This record gives sequence, C-alpha cells and structure tokens, in this order.
Amino acid sequence: MKYPQIDQNLFILNRKNFNKQLKNNSLAIFNASDEFPRSGDQNFIFKQNPDLFYLSGIDQEQTILLLYPDCPNPLYREVLFLRQTNDYIKVWEGYKYTKEQAKAASGIENIYWLEDFDNILHSIVHYADNIYLNTNENDRYAHTVPYRDVRFIEQMRSKYPLHHYERSAPIMRGLRAVKSDVEIDLTKKACAITRDAFLRVLKFTKPGIKEYEIEAEIIHEFIKQGGTGHAYTPIIASGYNANILHYNDNNQECKDGDVILFDFGAEYANYNADMSRSIPVNGRFTPRQKEVYNAVLHVMREATKLIVAGTVWNTYHEEVGEIMTEQLIKLGLLSSNDVKNQNKNWPAYKKYFMHGTSHHLGIDVHDFAGRYTPFAEGNILTVEPGIYIPEEGLGIRLENNILITANGNIDLMADIPVEADEIENIMNS
Repeated sequence: MKYPQIDQNLFILNRKNFNKQLKNNSLAIFNASDEFPRSGDQNFIFKQNPDLFYLSGIDQEQTILLLYPDCPNPLYREVLFLRQTNDYIKVWEGYKYTKEQAKAASGIENIYWLEDFDNILHSIVHYADNIYLNTNENDRYAHTVPYRDVRFIEQMRSKYPLHHYERSAPIMRGLRAVKSDVEIDLTKKACAITRDAFLRVLKFTKPGIKEYEIEAEIIHEFIKQGGTGHAYTPIIASGYNANILHYNDNNQECKDGDVILFDFGAEYANYNADMSRSIPVNGRFTPRQKEVYNAVLHVMREATKLIVAGTVWNTYHEEVGEIMTEQLIKLGLLSSNDVKNQNKNWPAYKKYFMHGTSHHLGIDVHDFAGRYTPFAEGNILTVEPGIYIPEEGLGIRLENNILITANGNIDLMADIPVEADEIENIMNS
C-alpha cells in the first residue's frame, strides 16, 4: 500500500458497531468489488468495496468478510477469506496479504483462503435465522451492471431459498455517515495533499497552457505524497467550459482573460478530499469576475454556518437558495420581479446555480448517508455553491469540506487559499 497501515482498532470498532445492529442469530457477508476489464488482457485499477474496507481495512480483490456474532462455533464468529497467493501471482502481480498481515490490518483472528469459503459457510449457515447481504444503496447510484453483490445474492437464494434475508445497507448508511477520529485524520491528510496540489497549480498556471498540463501537475503532487490518485475524475474547466458542470475533457487552451474552474481532490488510504476553486488564467480577476467570485464566496461562508447538528437537508438547501438569490439580484442576473414570479418547484436562482450545495464525504466522494437524516456530529460535508453565466463565458464554484463537531463546524480546508486577493498574490509572487 502507498499509505501506512491504519490502526486496526478502527475496523474492530466498526465491526462491533455493525454487529450491535444485527438481529439475534444473524450472519452477514460482505464481498470485495469486482475486477473490471479495461481491454483484452488488462483490468482497471482495483477499487475496494467501501463497506468491506470500512469493516476490515483489507484493500485487496477477491476478499470476503463473514460476521456471525452468535455462531455456535466460536471459530466462525468473525472470518476473513483471502485470495491465496502463489509463485505465479508473486511474479506477475506482486504483493498479496499473508494471513498474518491480514490479521494485523483487520484485527480478525480467523483468516482462511478463499477456497475454504463455501465449506465453512455451509457448515454454519443452517444455524442462522437471518442472513444479511449487501448491495450498493447509495441513492446517487443507478444500477445497470450485475456486480458481485448482486450475483452473490442470486447464488445465496438459489442455495438457501428458505432462509430469511436482510439488507446490510441501512445499517451501513447510519454507521458510515459519522466519522471516527481516525477517519477524520485520514480525510485531513487527503485535504492537505489537495492543498499542496492547488498551491502548485497557482504557481504553474499562465496563458497558453493546456488544461491537461494543469491536470498533470495535480496528479504529480498527489502521487508524490502517497495519495492513491484522484478521488474522482478532475475538472479543469477554463472559460466557457466552466459552465459544463461535469466537464472533464481537460483538453483546451487556457486563454488570457478567462477564469479556470477547478474541481479535484486527492484520495488517501481510501478517504477523499473534494475541493473546488476558480482562478484567473493571467493572475488577475477582472472587476466583473471578482464581483461574481466574491458573491459565490459569500454564499459558501453563509452556507457553512448552517452546517450544524440537527440541520435538515431540504431546509438547508432552501436557506442557501435564498442567500444565493440575494447575491444574484446584486449581480444584476435576477430581478425582484423574477423572484416574485418564480416557479416554487424550480426557483429563479436555479438558472445560475442548478446543483446542490452539499453532500457527505468519506470513503465514497459522495458518501453513503441518509438524504432525510438530519446532520449530526461527526458528519463531513462539502459546501460548494457556484454561479454559472454562459453568456459571459464565466463559471465560478468554490468548495470546502466541513466537519461537524459538538462545538460547531471545522473547515478542513481552512488553510487552502480562497480569498480572491490571496489567490492573485500567490499567482503573481
């Protein structure tokens, strides 16, 4: 791994918290992610199933975790199954966990090779009243591919049709939203790497460079500091491209007088940062660009104040919409008459700010959490307002990552430059 081994106590505690929410005499199974083919003889870089990682800390393909707290055989109350390495794998693929290494990483005592899974499961499954299986229930995910969890459910129902099946996802949704101190520290590290990449970009950007050249500077810093890579496909959107919310071609020239909208973040030890910034290609904002920039910054700061325990999603977004509306009127983009006659289902401000303001952040960039659950202590959320004006060839978005604590929220990106003057000063230093 590129990152130092994470304290196994994180995963021991995560399993303990999960087990507490199981029905009596229940068995739960978690599978590693699929390995996806990229071409005739290559796979895409492996990305672990976030729920399996959350409960085990094991960052390897073809892994299965079995939890059965009430199992009559103590050996099988907590079992990890691994792909067994061999001389061929050592030569062609390199490092794989040994049983001792997996035990050290996960805190799980009973480690078996994958070939033992079917026999061990069959020896205990008939004593369980309930079987908890997992699927991706992130409400941002649209299921189109029969991934490993879905295939495994079909196999289990075929083999054991009379068992009672339960969903693990509702339990994971509640657990993963609240971050432990270790998870917060890992997220802080991802944010720190992201900060250094942004500072590198500020000193590198000038008229005439290509968007992909900036992207290269970013990934250089990520890998240099032990990050896995990009937390998501980076957006390097100069000029009009900033009005394309998910622009990632990153192949255009950055022109004098334009603003570049960045949306990128580092992944570190499977935890993610998510940052947006907007900078002038030539190092100086025009008066209009700065006016729009400061309006977005105002909305971001006011929205951040609303990120507290107990806040409800819909109310929060409505309040942010009102703050944004005030700024758009000041910018001359909306009139009071536009607001008076707006469609309540699509408010007038949506013409220039059409996406949500926040999402949970964690092992997934858009982390698994309840859309209708009030914010709570330990949540990490993004705050990312934007104003997009196609007719001016201008798009501004600013985004920081906010941790809710008992004493208020903490901006995990407070040390990343965001004031327009500070950005100009660094670019011209």
